[in-house]
Amino acid sequence: MTLQKLSHIFTKIAFKPLRTNLFHIVLSVIFLTLGTSEIYSQELPKKTIAIPSEKQQDTTKTEIPELELITEAVQDTVPKDTLKPKKSTLDGIVKRRAVDYEKVDQKNKLLTLYNEAELYYLDVELKSGIIVMDYAKDEVYAGRIKDSSGAYTQRPVFKQGSNVVEPDSIRFNFKTKKVLIWNSRSQQGELNFIAEIAKKENDSVYFMKNVKFTTAEDIDDPEYYFLARRAKFVPKKKVVVGLTNMVIADVPTPIGLPFAFFPMTETSQSGVIMPTFTDTRRQGYSLQNGGYYFALSDNYDLTFLGDYYTNGSYALRFESSYAKRYRFRGNVNIRFENQITSERGFPDYAKSNIYNIQWSHSQDAKSSPNSRFSASVNLGSSTYFQNSLNQVNVGSRLNNTMNSSISYSKTFNSVPSVNMSLTASHQQNTQTQQINMTLPTLQLSVDRIFPFAAEDAPKKGFFKNINLQYNLRGENRIATTDSLFFKSEMFRDAKVGLQHSIPLSTNFKVFKHFSVSTGMNYNEVWYTKTIDRNFDADLGEVVDKEVNGFDAFRTYSFSSSVGTTIYGTFNFGENKKLQAIRHVMRPSVSHSYTPSFDKYWDTYDTDASGTIRKDYTRFEGGIFGVPGQNYSNNIGFSLNNTFEAKVTDRDSTKTEPKKVMLLNNLNFSTSYNIAADSLPWNPVRVSGGTLLFKEKMNVNFGATLDPYALNNANRRINKYNIDNGGSLFRMTSANITINYSLTSEGNDKAQNKNEQGARNGGREDDLFGTNTDFSDRRGSQFGDDDKDKDDAISEFFKTKLPWDLTFAYSLTYGNATRQNEITGNSIMISGNMDLSPKWKFGISTGYDFVQNGVTFTQLRFERDLLSWRMDFNWTPFGENAYWGFFIGIKSGMLSDIKWEKRTQPDRVIR
Repeated sequence: MTLQKLSHIFTKIAFKPLRTNLFHIVLSVIFLTLGTSEIYSQELPKKTIAIPSEKQQDTTKTEIPELELITEAVQDTVPKDTLKPKKSTLDGIVKRRAVDYEKVDQKNKLLTLYNEAELYYLDVELKSGIIVMDYAKDEVYAGRIKDSSGAYTQRPVFKQGSNVVEPDSIRFNFKTKKVLIWNSRSQQGELNFIAEIAKKENDSVYFMKNVKFTTAEDIDDPEYYFLARRAKFVPKKKVVVGLTNMVIADVPTPIGLPFAFFPMTETSQSGVIMPTFTDTRRQGYSLQNGGYYFALSDNYDLTFLGDYYTNGSYALRFESSYAKRYRFRGNVNIRFENQITSERGFPDYAKSNIYNIQWSHSQDAKSSPNSRFSASVNLGSSTYFQNSLNQVNVGSRLNNTMNSSISYSKTFNSVPSVNMSLTASHQQNTQTQQINMTLPTLQLSVDRIFPFAAEDAPKKGFFKNINLQYNLRGENRIATTDSLFFKSEMFRDAKVGLQHSIPLSTNFKVFKHFSVSTGMNYNEVWYTKTIDRNFDADLGEVVDKEVNGFDAFRTYSFSSSVGTTIYGTFNFGENKKLQAIRHVMRPSVSHSYTPSFDKYWDTYDTDASGTIRKDYTRFEGGIFGVPGQNYSNNIGFSLNNTFEAKVTDRDSTKTEPKKVMLLNNLNFSTSYNIAADSLPWNPVRVSGGTLLFKEKMNVNFGATLDPYALNNANRRINKYNIDNGGSLFRMTSANITINYSLTSEGNDKAQNKNEQGARNGGREDDLFGTNTDFSDRRGSQFGDDDKDKDDAISEFFKTKLPWDLTFAYSLTYGNATRQNEITGNSIMISGNMDLSPKWKFGISTGYDFVQNGVTFTQLRFERDLLSWRMDFNWTPFGENAYWGFFIGIKSGMLSDIKWEKRTQPDRVIR
């Protein structure tokens, strides 16, 4: 008999339960040890059976042991056993642990783990209070256990792949993959599921009975849920339910559906967007913001939304976002509204079309260091934000301008380097409906060249510092109106021009403390259109004839300046609270000279007699101006001051004094025209600003002082005001603005900027209230949905009340024509406060002291209902009078479950 046969026989004998003895075990161990190397060294047919290891018998150990797998090797020469070999009971290694004990029942093929039990087998992970594994039937059971107080604890956590279920108890078959779950809890995206009984048919289908689904965070005690009698659940794909009712605070409601379908996916999916039913005074009943979402790819999408009103009005909106990681991102919004007021045949019937186009594009700086493309577009009808039926945005409504810019820039790494940019810009005045565009603007600049200095040598002195540049600017400028926008007429009067400039400059020091700079600038302008002005005898008037063709003019100018910095310190003693004041002065004197270029000027007759002739230049109306007819010789004076104090720090541990800025700047500037025959002095401009109260209050002020007097017609005369019986200077205007922003400790208001409102042309703050977009009401009007706040109340009557306050004051004085009056005097205040951890209140208001009236006022209330949000927005008076109420689920998946009621602002259709 060979060693392999003996090993095989004793292996069978040694592991027969209840039939072994110590002698058999010893012989088995000897022959197994001797025969191991020969068994695994031969190429023999193998079969695997799982048997418990001896480690399992030690119930005091808590490490994770394994069920050992013994491999039998059977040669063809061995006689066949009369008993059929048993099949392997396990398909893999089982890892387990438990705190209290592990029990193996070989007779019944049961493995029991108790207290903080863990079991890992194949792709299944199971944690529970108790786990019982029947490895004869390939089944496992897990449930809770009682603690010392008799309460059930240690709920099972079943994980297979990426699916996680937390039931009260569970039964699972490893072979069939079927699962029976009691009171299961699982999460798919934003939805939490609680099913009374759930049955898993295979890897992808669950059938559930009496299932609750909710977006509440507290799954055991949700503030609301939907109760479905039967449901079919396919993880990461869909949930199909039968009769479903909404339950709020455990109270059933009549709100329900006979069946419903919920898509479940980790990627974007296309789908229908349900509309909102509203009613208005002018347009009647309506369905707003219904449409379809197209999930086109992972990099871009498209949302189509529409409104329809019973009086025939309608609106369309297209919204798209796109992004490519490490390259760029952006979004496009196109909005169109066809508005009808009253009914055809009535005197107040009106029909208008308004639109708005917004495009924002930004490029990752790392994607292309030498080139960059960006876009910020906001254009459309001048009355869009005033008359739109789908949003309330007072800041955008009161704004008088809309601006757009699309630019591309590139740097050429040559020597010297060259920078090029192409920009299309748009400026629109919503009051006058005037539109100015440049399509495009070309800018090209060559970096500075130092012709008299070596490349690596220091550039000191007059000659070595001489440098020159070349700049090119070309524009195609279009001026049009709202009515002609996007029509062929808007290009008819386009103006084209090119401007070349070559600045030559140098700087040096004199007397060690004075910095001197001097230079000249050569300027050449090219136009494609000029004018020829003459008196037309047939028409009896002066007419301008447009001349097409290339024409140019050339100018040059000289400039120089000298300046220095003077430091002064006034010491009061180190033992004083105010130790010192530091005064920094930066005086500067400049000179500029521009000769007369009257060679580019001609004359024309003003009437048929020819007795009166006037000067004109054929370059009038050019986008880069005209050559000057009179020479200019100006001397400018300016003085910049800053004041800083050193004070004793309140913190006694600090050894150094504290620096406090008294005045950030105090500037004086004026100029004297040597070439002027009269009124050579320009008014003195005084301006300054500082920050107070730990840099939370920004104060800016300015004044204009005129040294000349006025005559009886309130016109400036060539006589000093002091010589006319007045003071040295006559104040013609003055203004002061104060902005103050204050927040409670830990309340970072900077995170709550109104970015979309600013993009529409309004403000980032809420001095003009918050904007409301009816197409998406999921966000909080206070802008802090994602802020984690500590709602815990440590003591009675002690809780955190976060708040913020924004204050703006403006005062303007006018006395240019002896009117001596306050032309503007207004104050604006906005504030927000958390009345409780769940209640928020905000107000925006102001008062105009000149008009003696309250300015725009808005009141805001909001209640955080955990999974829900309720808010009320009210503008009580004015042409923007409006109120709106909203309550709905925060989750984007169930955002269509809402109720809102609102009025349209009392707008005047323009």
